[in-house]
Amino acid sequence: MTHLDPTEDRKRADETRLAQQAGRWRSRSRRVQLYRRLLPILILVLAGGALTWTVFRTVMSGVEREASQAREIRLDNPMFHGQDAQGRSFIIGAQGAVRDPATGRFRLNGPVLRLNLGGTKVTEMTADAGTYNEAERTVTIGPNVRISDGGSGFTLTTPEAVVDTAAGVVTGDKGVQGSGPLGTISATSYAIHDHGQRVVFSGSGDNKVQGTINPASGE
Repeated sequence: MTHLDPTEDRKRADETRLAQQAGRWRSRSRRVQLYRRLLPILILVLAGGALTWTVFRTVMSGVEREASQAREIRLDNPMFHGQDAQGRSFIIGAQGAVRDPATGRFRLNGPVLRLNLGGTKVTEMTADAGTYNEAERTVTIGPNVRISDGGSGFTLTTPEAVVDTAAGVVTGDKGVQGSGPLGTISATSYAIHDHGQRVVFSGSGDNKVQGTINPASGE
């Protein structure tokens, strides 16, 4: 009967364990070396992809912008004619206009509006810029709005005016100052009805309507 030496058994077990650990170490070492080689390549690929996407978006944005501009309708010295619900005529002119294809609205440069009450009485409005919404029949102009009433000689200045061409009403709520033969006035908001036949001034909070009346000439 053969007896195994316990010392030999432990030695063979240790050798087997060391061989297994050495195999695992070599496997990890090969993976580490592979990652070291692949990492710089991955960094270059990711950086190249990001750069390519940035360039692509820049090019596409330029193409989309040029396509949008190509669809825009540009007009020099346009003139729009119309009538309100009571048949009173109005004219919307400008130094230039651009029709936005997405909304159908006209961006106005140097707009001039003339509201005719009949005869020689014409209310004229000018501003630096504006927007004409033909579908909703509204015109918003500003800044530096100047409203001149041809009948009374009264002039209003305001940052913005909104014109409802269907109703013949002009409104604004960003402050207004007025002057004319009868005196001066300042208010928070205003509303001009019937193409200039009636003007209502309003204040808000501590900003009351203020005005001065000039004495009648010859008195």
